[in-house]
Amino acid sequence: MQENPVESTADEAMAVKALAALAQPQRLRAFRALVVAGPEGLTPGAMAEQLGVAPSALSFHLKELAHAGLVASEPRGRYLVYRASFGQMNALLGYLTQHCCQGGTCEVAPAAGDDAPSAAACRTC
Repeated sequence: MQENPVESTADEAMAVKALAALAQPQRLRAFRALVVAGPEGLTPGAMAEQLGVAPSALSFHLKELAHAGLVASEPRGRYLVYRASFGQMNALLGYLTQHCCQGGTCEVAPAAGDDAPSAAACRTC
């Protein structure tokens, strides 16, 4: 089955934008904090305190994550609440794992002597 080149290009552009936004330690930490917080999200103040980062720096990082579509904000009273965009996160993961293991179901097992999954340990079920 042939992939639609327009869809493939759009998916690729989304992946590049999202990965570029996550390719900075503070942004990655902020995004992970929002993923952990779940649908409740976090205010920038709570996130800045949790991450030990200046609010002005965090604001810059949240703007970059929002531009990549990875986070969204919503006013709650006089505060903003940021949430991870789980749909966009799942789309990125889907793009990265599309056709994994030549299209078969894939299970990632820990490498020998390691508790963490390894790409080399990927095996088709």
